[in-house]
Amino acid sequence: MGWFSRRSAPGSHTALLRTSDSRAAGGAVLLSTRRILTCAHVVNDALGRALLSTEHPEHGGAFAVSFRGADAAAGVGTGRVSLWLPPQQKAGSPVWGGDLAVLDLDEPAPDWTRPVVWQDMLEGMELRAWHGGGAAITYANTVAGLQHDGCCYLDGSLSGAAIGPGYSGGPLWVRSDATVAGLAVAQVMSDGPALKAQDTVRRGWAVPWQTIREEMTRAGAGDVVAECQVVRRGRATGPAETSVQAMAPLLRTLLDDPVRRTDHCRDLSFALECDVPTGGAQAPTLDEVATVLLTEDRALATLSESLAPAVEHDPPRRRALSALLALGRVEDHVRLLSFAEHRQLVGFLQTSVRTDPGLIARAAREALRFMNLPIVLSQASRPTVADVDAIILDLEDYPDGGLTTAQSVPVPALLRLTEFAAAATADTTHRARLRAWCDRVADRLDISPPALAERRADAETWAAHRPSPVTRVGTRLTPADGEPAGRFRCEIWLWHRDGTRVGVTTPKAFLTPEEIGRLLRRTAEGSRAAGEPAPTQVDVVVGPAHLEIDVDGWETGSELADGLPELSGLRDVLPDVSGLSVALGSRYQVALRCPDFTVRTADEVQRRWAADTPHSLVVGDPSVDIQHLYELLSTTHRDTVRVVLHGPPQQRSRLLPVCLAMGVPVVLWDRAATSHDDAPRLDHLDPTGPLDKLPQRLQNLRSAIYGAEAGLSTVRPALVWHDTELSLPEPLQFADPA
Repeated sequence: MGWFSRRSAPGSHTALLRTSDSRAAGGAVLLSTRRILTCAHVVNDALGRALLSTEHPEHGGAFAVSFRGADAAAGVGTGRVSLWLPPQQKAGSPVWGGDLAVLDLDEPAPDWTRPVVWQDMLEGMELRAWHGGGAAITYANTVAGLQHDGCCYLDGSLSGAAIGPGYSGGPLWVRSDATVAGLAVAQVMSDGPALKAQDTVRRGWAVPWQTIREEMTRAGAGDVVAECQVVRRGRATGPAETSVQAMAPLLRTLLDDPVRRTDHCRDLSFALECDVPTGGAQAPTLDEVATVLLTEDRALATLSESLAPAVEHDPPRRRALSALLALGRVEDHVRLLSFAEHRQLVGFLQTSVRTDPGLIARAAREALRFMNLPIVLSQASRPTVADVDAIILDLEDYPDGGLTTAQSVPVPALLRLTEFAAAATADTTHRARLRAWCDRVADRLDISPPALAERRADAETWAAHRPSPVTRVGTRLTPADGEPAGRFRCEIWLWHRDGTRVGVTTPKAFLTPEEIGRLLRRTAEGSRAAGEPAPTQVDVVVGPAHLEIDVDGWETGSELADGLPELSGLRDVLPDVSGLSVALGSRYQVALRCPDFTVRTADEVQRRWAADTPHSLVVGDPSVDIQHLYELLSTTHRDTVRVVLHGPPQQRSRLLPVCLAMGVPVVLWDRAATSHDDAPRLDHLDPTGPLDKLPQRLQNLRSAIYGAEAGLSTVRPALVWHDTELSLPEPLQFADPA
């Protein structure tokens, strides 16, 4: 056996137990320390239901989950279904789709377990499965065959165990490297006209990782997918020969002595969970070492972690180690942190999130202000404990940056974020741990102490400054041809009390109204400064064609449904929290802005606000047309700030653009009105009452419309409110290069 060979057996087995007899209903996959994945029909079996039942499991308590280790270690936990994709029978096919279930564990899995590492399933892969009970003798070998319509067929040999009942929901291990390529689902039975018994001997099927990933993302469980450990793309193809050749001379300088090379590579093998050669095996070749450093994500950082103390007082070898790390920084599949550094930072930042959920996002927006941040940080939201690992993985790929000395490497983005998080941490012990971690990593990377000290000083200055609180959230909605109706690209920015405006990175994809509503809520909640209330106003920028949009009725979700850590314990007493939601107009004072008109009439809008005329113009006469309204706003109502439009949609669609084109900053109407007889429906709003209280009165009315009194009123008030003191970001102007 050579060096750096993956262990062929998993370190532990996971299974879902039946409620009737506590025996394994099927296997399961450990996605993270707090989540498992299995087949939905395994959950049905555990409950004693029909295997292909599609109803959500209405189970009063938690399911029992067993863990078994290779060294006879055992443990039992409990989990609750958080994602249910029921089996979906396919017409004319012996297989079915869907059939996935994610369970959240009530307590973390035992320390000796480890989440699986996924990779895409490919035809010809040699795979191995175990019965859910975990007995070693139950292993069954099979080979991945044809993939079709989201499933992959499996063919096993006629010797040894066969995949059968009790194997469903368990992982299919890739025999060559102990990664997982999918879930075992079922056998293909020979009761159909297309296949006879001799055709289906030991033929089964699986759901590949690529299908699992797509199905869970489509079901809105992208956060679960992001939490999974995945073999990085391109690893299977091996490193480029030029990269191996570039590393070999540096490795020769560092590991020329075979004994020293063996010692360091033995430590690396343990970290990689590889089998270590015994019996006086020869040291690995330099090419073997270079290959593993370029194919295993954290191998180079882990090896340098053990080498750094040994070369501290040997300048030539220290320079060789720094050059080796520099080569790693330009490779696509080399991570910044070692296994130990990554594990420590995950724990430290998870502690920060539990103490102050908004701290990491605030620190990232300041420490990395000129970078395009990951979505989970850029939405001014509060990352959860489950988000921490994904944040670290994203930031490890960020380029180095910042001021450095000529002899030193730059301070990486991840260290800068950690320094800013430490500076803003109230717990002095936790702050010291974060800074000690930064010192150790910086020393390994050969970052000069003055460079790191400069970043630490910047962080302390920022932490001591109390930022101006956010008072309003703005968003621009942009539809596109060819997109499904009701989907928009969404830009978001924050207005601070001191008048500054800060943009927020948002998804580039077109989003549904519900996705935009949730995004706005998370942005508003996450922007709240310590001791300050969250912003209560939302301005929605639209084009002329979308002034009738029902944005105030868009759902924003709820803290309970989104599973904030501090509220997750309420699931037992509030089992239906996923249905809780609040409309955007009930939660915030929502107003529309249409800069297509105000760009041309900005001076007129400003003049009308300055006139501060207390009178309003109520348009409630069916005879008022475009010409009549134009004359009114040009003469007797030249200084009017507010217009209330009544009447049917045909009349409003002609008069509303006139109001905006004439620079009227505030326009109110009922977009559900069908005639002038509906005008009294706005009386509860007091449409001509005190102007400064109009947004609050409108929010109160919308709360009644979309809240407990939903369905009792058909009024749908809409408001345009152009505030000239809060300027909008200018759209990008593109031109051909000179």
